[in-house]
Amino acid sequence: MGIRNVLVVNAGSSSLKFMLFDMEAEKMLAKGQVERIGIDNPLFTFTTGDYSEKQTLCEAPNHTAAIKLVCNALVDPAKGGCLKSFADIDAVGHRMVHGGELYSGSVLLTPEVLEAFEKLSPLAPLHNPACLQGVQGCQNVLADVPHVGVFDTAFHQTMPAESYLYALPKEVYEKYGVRKYGFHGTSHKFVTHRMAEVLNKPLDEMNIITCHLGNGSSITAVKGGKCFDTSMGMTPLAGVMMGTRAGDIDPAVVLYLLKNGFTADEIDAMMNKKGGVLALGGTGSSDMRDLCSACGEGNEEAQVALARLVHSYAMYIGGYTALLGRVDAIVLTGGIGENSKETRAALLPALSGLGVTLNAEVNNQVRGIEKIISGDDSAIPVYVIPTNEELMIARETYAVINQ
Repeated sequence: MGIRNVLVVNAGSSSLKFMLFDMEAEKMLAKGQVERIGIDNPLFTFTTGDYSEKQTLCEAPNHTAAIKLVCNALVDPAKGGCLKSFADIDAVGHRMVHGGELYSGSVLLTPEVLEAFEKLSPLAPLHNPACLQGVQGCQNVLADVPHVGVFDTAFHQTMPAESYLYALPKEVYEKYGVRKYGFHGTSHKFVTHRMAEVLNKPLDEMNIITCHLGNGSSITAVKGGKCFDTSMGMTPLAGVMMGTRAGDIDPAVVLYLLKNGFTADEIDAMMNKKGGVLALGGTGSSDMRDLCSACGEGNEEAQVALARLVHSYAMYIGGYTALLGRVDAIVLTGGIGENSKETRAALLPALSGLGVTLNAEVNNQVRGIEKIISGDDSAIPVYVIPTNEELMIARETYAVINQ
């Protein structure tokens, strides 16, 4: 079955982001989002090459109405006229967050797959139900189109047991599924494949460390082109310090706080929404631009927060270098990795023990472009590679349907 136009959908509980790709040229035709679905004053954003509509009030009582809005915009000549009719949408690729151990690759979203996916909701109670709402809404509007699920966790399913097992009684893993799963897999896979092209190296011979650094961050050791270990755990809370997430802490801290009167919900909010840069930065913000600006103004809290953030990155990069034995490149991607020259300028000197050096002049010029930012004498080259998770989802969708 040949396909051309793939609609990529990333659904949240009250939002739906989308991109439309022409896969013959891997060209994005349109993008946008519907916000505040099922809430007062929903907003619609829509962009094509010739048209831009920013945060217009719309009617979106549910995800079905939201996807109808999207499809109507795609066929509207006044809005760029990407498509002639709904029938020109050949497939829909869905970002699915948690596939557990069931899915190590992308799959057609059959009723059986969706039923199994729904049963994984306890592993991602905020994300999986929202994904399902998005899928069901799209299937209501585009019933005759194949729908493909692309899982954030799938890339990490190649981890060996020594990477994903926690040192807990076996029953906790076998009965409750408590283990490391990892996230941001679509991004890590995209930059891994791109890095193989840049290095002109066969994927199965490549060892790299991919760093998806943003408000949510994860670092992955890629061995022979496959995930060997990753910093996030059973949930996206584990690993490096992030925008509002604490990252790795002593698990006894949770027990201590419970015994001192904090509720489980309060601790959950503290760890996920009140931690990280927001907690330590002294700016009242989780945005790295605010933190770096405060650092430049001499704010000591901000400077400590940036040092703590870089410390956590360096710990994982150093550890993964030891595990891999040989590292062909370190890759920085995501909002911080691609755009924060200040964070990169702090990180690379923190890796000097690995023989990494910084080309400060190049680093200062790099924002959202592909570039090597390490010095010519660096023992390990460090690249900035912009990620494109939506294109990766479109590619996966295309591959599943054409296999």
